[in-house]
Amino acid sequence: MIERHLRITGRVQGVGYRYWFLGHAGALGLTGWVRNRADGSVEALVQGPEDAVTRIIADAESGPPAARVDHIEATEQPVDTLLTRFEQRPTC
Repeated sequence: MIERHLRITGRVQGVGYRYWFLGHAGALGLTGWVRNRADGSVEALVQGPEDAVTRIIADAESGPPAARVDHIEATEQPVDTLLTRFEQRPTC
């Protein structure tokens, strides 16, 4: 199991990106969270099997049809054993 902190920039707010990410992460069996940031980016913490984490990062480069992803910064994090599901969190 691995964990990555993601910062996604581009046109990723107001286009259903968080909802797409939430559904996609759930379908891949990942745990963690996703939220909008006040600066216009989307932030996510994803953890699960390496192949599923790698897949969501690759798929996040496109996102839903109305999104335009300019950059994804992925940072390795220690696994948080307290996370048990994937959820949407409030904007920060």
